[in-house]
Amino acid sequence: MGDSLRFIHAADLHIGAPFRGLRALSPRWADRLMDAIPQAWDRVVDAAVRNDVDFVVIAGDIFDTARASYRDYLHFFRGLERLEEAGIASYLCTGNHDPYATWQQDFFSLPAHAVMLAADRPSFALHERDGRPLCVIAGRGYPNKVWADDEDIAAGITRTAAEQALGPRATEAPFGVGVLHTGLDLDPVKAPTSPYALRAAGFDYWALGHIHRHWEDDPANPRLVFSGCIQGRDIRETGRRGVSLVTLEKGAPNRVEFIPTASIVWQQVAVDASDSPTLPALVEKVMRELFAVNGRSSCEEMVTRITLTGATDLHEVLGRPGVLEDVRTSVNDSYPEFFCDALIDETTRPRDREALLAEGLFPAVFLRAAETLRADSDEERAYLQEEFLRRGIALPSAPSGQLDKLAAEAQELVLDLLTQEEK
Repeated sequence: MGDSLRFIHAADLHIGAPFRGLRALSPRWADRLMDAIPQAWDRVVDAAVRNDVDFVVIAGDIFDTARASYRDYLHFFRGLERLEEAGIASYLCTGNHDPYATWQQDFFSLPAHAVMLAADRPSFALHERDGRPLCVIAGRGYPNKVWADDEDIAAGITRTAAEQALGPRATEAPFGVGVLHTGLDLDPVKAPTSPYALRAAGFDYWALGHIHRHWEDDPANPRLVFSGCIQGRDIRETGRRGVSLVTLEKGAPNRVEFIPTASIVWQQVAVDASDSPTLPALVEKVMRELFAVNGRSSCEEMVTRITLTGATDLHEVLGRPGVLEDVRTSVNDSYPEFFCDALIDETTRPRDREALLAEGLFPAVFLRAAETLRADSDEERAYLQEEFLRRGIALPSAPSGQLDKLAAEAQELVLDLLTQEEK
């Protein structure tokens, strides 16, 4: 009975997180998003009960703010109580958003089978099944919002230290799970620690939080895993969001199964408008693309940011005042479960570059000069840097990393200006 273990690894619930920027566009969707994170936590609990797991681990940032509301605490603790009623234990640690020092522990008492790992020192717990040791749980939370630069959050968290702290019965537990809210070596600012040190600490699996995307160190035998956040909060957190269903078995590789929990997914979608002769045809193509993307999202509702690309005769029409917003409205009116928060026009005017070059006029001279500059990225960057310095400002890092895209857009803009009289 003790040769296998199954548990839910969750992190970054961010209960109470605000959704900024949508209320002015759609009050209905703003209200809908406010319910999305609590619903995602409910789905985490549902998944644990449905899969009859041994326990649930939550690796920090349960709440989005150090001063979460009573309502947010109530919803979270109701979930813990549901786990308790199903006989499922829970092990928690705090993160930088909800550090231990600010937890409102006077709101509620943790259920009997819920354990909050300490934040001022390495913390250990022994999970039992039917009175027999099954798993050593070890970890540490955030004591405050900022982790000290000169302290390793994983220091002292080893299987040996756990057995010394918990006593002889801990040596009988066949499994060990570490729990941390850390940037690992992916984010050097938020309590970084060495993945090599974690693998050498003697645990079978590390349940990690802070990185909001799912990440595994080794898909064949994952030992260091970020489960990701349970619900995307903005357009930067696109795609499926959920938790990890982890199975540990002696003599076998670790198995990690993704379980989606988001009730709304965010997506960035590029739609090639080159084969759409009219605006209604364009709206129809956009909807086809949205349904295709949504089919891979494990979620019915979706917020999208759509970028129109390609060379199309609609380029000039889309540039007229109000047209792009009218197209966005038509898209949003087409299917109530999808919402487009922004429609971006990156289309170009169809043009025969070879013909322009053959003409030998100024557009041809411009094209040759632009292509020569773009062929040498170092020269292009140096030219851009010099133009910024002439104006007494530093070259931002983001534009310098997108030179090809920016140069192409600038080239198309100049060609539009040079050839607009022809149209």
